[in-house]
Amino acid sequence: MQKSEVKIGVAPTRRNIFSKKEALRLKSDLYNKLRELDVDFVDIEDLNDEGLLIGDEMVDKVVEKFRREKVDGLFFPHLNFGTEDLVCKVAQKLKVPVLIWGPRDGDPTKEGYRLTDSQCGLFATGKVLRRFRIPFNYMTNCRMDDKAFARGIRVFQGVVNVVKTFRNTRILQISTRPADFWTMMCNEGELLEKFGIQIFPISLPDLSTRVKKVKAEETGTIEDVLTYVRKNMRVEMNDDKLKTVAALKVAIQQIAQEHDCCAIAIQCWNALQDEIGIMPCAANGLLTDEGIPVVCETDIHGAITAVLVQAAALGEEPTFFADWTIRSTTNDNAELLQHCGNFPPSLARGERTIGTPFVFTSQCPGAVSQELKRGDISIARFDGDNGHYSMLAGTAKVIDGPYNAVSYGWIEVKNWPLLERKIVEGPYVHHCVGIYQNIMAVLYEANRYLGFELDFYDDTTESEVLNWLMGG
Repeated sequence: MQKSEVKIGVAPTRRNIFSKKEALRLKSDLYNKLRELDVDFVDIEDLNDEGLLIGDEMVDKVVEKFRREKVDGLFFPHLNFGTEDLVCKVAQKLKVPVLIWGPRDGDPTKEGYRLTDSQCGLFATGKVLRRFRIPFNYMTNCRMDDKAFARGIRVFQGVVNVVKTFRNTRILQISTRPADFWTMMCNEGELLEKFGIQIFPISLPDLSTRVKKVKAEETGTIEDVLTYVRKNMRVEMNDDKLKTVAALKVAIQQIAQEHDCCAIAIQCWNALQDEIGIMPCAANGLLTDEGIPVVCETDIHGAITAVLVQAAALGEEPTFFADWTIRSTTNDNAELLQHCGNFPPSLARGERTIGTPFVFTSQCPGAVSQELKRGDISIARFDGDNGHYSMLAGTAKVIDGPYNAVSYGWIEVKNWPLLERKIVEGPYVHHCVGIYQNIMAVLYEANRYLGFELDFYDDTTESEVLNWLMGG
């Protein structure tokens, strides 16, 4: 996995009636803090003597520089009251996520004068942004060394990455959905019209031709995959079939890169087995481990979920794609997540075995049996029907549970009956995406830009997110 690159345009602002000296001091401290937090940012130091957003003439200069630098988000620190009109004009022109914040004000001087009034300025800017229907994020009025500051910056980086990724989502669709899987229906035209999401379809014969070409001609690349598999998995399949698994992984990766696709939805059974004689699960898991999510059963909405979840984690962790399946017989809030053998190998607890999944009559090899490692995770599902779209999201813990013969993990949530009802009543299906990171705050803050509803499956999640963002 490679961490996502996010570039933030920083335009500190002040108003003339408050202290210029204090604003400049705060600006210096701010830039030092952003560097400490490893934020990739573009400043406006070269645009006027102060390096601050002040004066109408600065609007076009700031916009032009940030466009040239291709910033993905805007951060407007209010180093005193600030200039709500200029903030609004810049944000309106650039149309990327916006974060507003101001440092917590100090006491008045002994003469009774206030140096900053940052909090008051934030009230003004929030109102003006609302009037112009410009969505924005607000970071609690806090000191730079407070927990809320580091958390707020990190969350905004995730927000920016989610929005940038979502607006450029292109899914590689390999074949049609399984004929009797009506749950996997999606409206390709509506996804394009509502969200700008593009689907690039190819047929199974197209994929099969590429696999055979790779297997015959790219022995070096295939050998790299085989070396990794043999080192990290117990192999229970013959060498020729294993070579086909490696060729499939390379072929899908090539096609996705050629067509600028950030995720793949594949019809994983049964026609693929007739074409190339293997299950694609292991190849799916290997690609997902490298930051190219692959989902099963041509689940386009599942692929979109994986893209959003991975982006929310800034590409620092791989996702995994699973079925909700059965409830624990001993824990009323525990559920089995599993799929035929597609989980990323890096997420395994203990041994991984590549071989033949037990559920298919074809008995073709290529699936990985492994158990998910213990830990805290987030789970999400983007879905829609009848023109309405939403994302179900919440946290869970991977726990001990009975052995299952494929890729699996038992998870525990706060209130399974409530979650179960939400899945059944929809618009969700039996598929979900998990990740070993708490991304609830990022999803909550990003949702205002995305155009669909965020549906937390735990009633307390929103209050917990807000308390955490405020430093609690």
